[in-house]
Amino acid sequence: MKQVLSLVVSNTEVMPGVHLIWLESPQIASLAQPGQFIMVRCGEDTLLRRPLSFHSVVMGRFAVLFTVIGRGTQWLSQRQTGDILDILGPLGNSFTLPNTPQEILLVAGGIGFAPLRFLAEEANRQGNRVTLFMGVPKRSKLLPSPILEDPLGHELFAAFHNIFRVTEDGSEGYKGMVTDLLVDRLDKVDRLVHIKDTTQVFACGPLPMYKTMSGLPLLKNKPVQVSLEVRMACGRGFCYGCTIKTKHGLKKVCADGPVFELDDILWDELNSL
Repeated sequence: MKQVLSLVVSNTEVMPGVHLIWLESPQIASLAQPGQFIMVRCGEDTLLRRPLSFHSVVMGRFAVLFTVIGRGTQWLSQRQTGDILDILGPLGNSFTLPNTPQEILLVAGGIGFAPLRFLAEEANRQGNRVTLFMGVPKRSKLLPSPILEDPLGHELFAAFHNIFRVTEDGSEGYKGMVTDLLVDRLDKVDRLVHIKDTTQVFACGPLPMYKTMSGLPLLKNKPVQVSLEVRMACGRGFCYGCTIKTKHGLKKVCADGPVFELDDILWDELNSL
């Protein structure tokens, strides 16, 4: 973990209220792993830092993708090229990819896509076949494609072999919930390869999506890792403000997570995230 002053390379509003910021920080970029996050100081008037997951890491630079939801992220959305940000990180644990190439399914609910791009890039580099399921309420909430390239010219969705877009109202892609399409795809993959554990699932999204996934029979015997997005104060495990209940006792999302096994969390004990 390092506290570093990082240079803003670019800041683009990729869709209304959603920003992609690239930062230059070789110290942090060299240590970052998919699933980890940083804490950003958002101006002098904001007491607590804001947690943001690594979206992509390339050549001493890293990106964060976030939605403007309050004073801190509003301040962050107004940063310009050449500005300096006070960053603490990398923090938390990371996703664990399989030792041998497999079929990797990534499930993104809304802005939950943010940490999954970095994971897809690493999974792809290791020879895994990566499929993305992206679910949103309506077409206007889908990230545009093509979208900004990274410093090496890679397009946003370049690391994915297949992409399935799901909208609740059917305005684009498949109509329904992203978990419905996941079930259909898992069933087809399992019947094709005849081995239930050759597919691994990784997810990031809202609490209702996780609760639905925890009740899916097809996921009971599969390794499923989820990234939790919760309110954090310190980001380092000192304040216990992000504690959740698991089958192994109380865990701090910032220090023990943010990545957990789906079946380890007592979802009925979580009222909100």
